[in-house]
Amino acid sequence: MNIDKQELREEFQYMQDHYSDPADRDRQIIYIAAEALLDELEKAQRANVAQDDHINQQQDRIEQLEKGHKEAAKQINSWRRLAKQNIAERGKDISELEAARQRIAELEARTVNLSKRSVGEVMHMSGFSRDYAEGWCAGNDNAIHEIRTAGIKVKES
Repeated sequence: MNIDKQELREEFQYMQDHYSDPADRDRQIIYIAAEALLDELEKAQRANVAQDDHINQQQDRIEQLEKGHKEAAKQINSWRRLAKQNIAERGKDISELEAARQRIAELEARTVNLSKRSVGEVMHMSGFSRDYAEGWCAGNDNAIHEIRTAGIKVKES
């Protein structure tokens, strides 16, 4: 039931003006109390409207936050999948790196065999001049030196 408070006020005022005796204090008090109750009702209804607005705003905010929470949860799950994938890939990379290091260690542990020849042997084997043989021997000595400097074992034969 909807009360038209303005009509009710006007009715009270009309009754007060036309049907009441100013000397009748009880009736005057009733009219005053009725108006006060109407004022209180209007105030309560305004407060209810304000509360409803506030509740609706809070509900909208809750819906926004819940939507944001769902989006954040999706993003976190996506990041978790990527992290697991990255961990698996890094494990594979580490395995490959360890295998490469092991292969390098194996290669470095091997000894390189380089013939150490004299100038005369080179001249005899090649049939070339002394200058050629000396250049070959110097180059061979230099190669042996550089290979050893790189940390590779050299066996001279």
